[in-house]
Amino acid sequence: MANHILDALDKKILKLIAEDARIPFLEVARACNVSGAAIHQRIQKLTNSGVLKGSQFIIDPEKIGYETCAYIGLFLKNPESFDSVVEELKRIPEVVECHYTTGGFDMFIKIYAHNNHHLLNIIHDKLQPLGLSRSETIISFNAAIDRQLPVVNAIEENEDED
Repeated sequence: MANHILDALDKKILKLIAEDARIPFLEVARACNVSGAAIHQRIQKLTNSGVLKGSQFIIDPEKIGYETCAYIGLFLKNPESFDSVVEELKRIPEVVECHYTTGGFDMFIKIYAHNNHHLLNIIHDKLQPLGLSRSETIISFNAAIDRQLPVVNAIEENEDED
């Protein structure tokens, strides 16, 4: 995974669109003192290079009835079955993240459930049949911090280290 070299214009564009993904390109162009076409080209370059991974609307799970957020560490009976377990996890709509991790867990997932009873059903009916030896569940009461990585600041810090 190579780092992409970003110039000052790229950084300013990233800062603006990270603050508001719906900001019109012409407004970004005015703020950057360049043409709208230049912004379109830069956004396309950032997308093609993988720096930008598209845009999306964020749905608040609680507003649509998913009141329980849980993180579950999975211990597999057969750790060689990672790939097949991941494919099965993709079929469970309540699973929104899956990570390979260091430490004791084979995998770490994030899921949303309507309530604790629904969470129990997901664990028992959907996760256990995947070949788990056991799992450890942590329920999140509330996200104290939920934000994007401040990419521009991280890039500037890396440049200072060089």
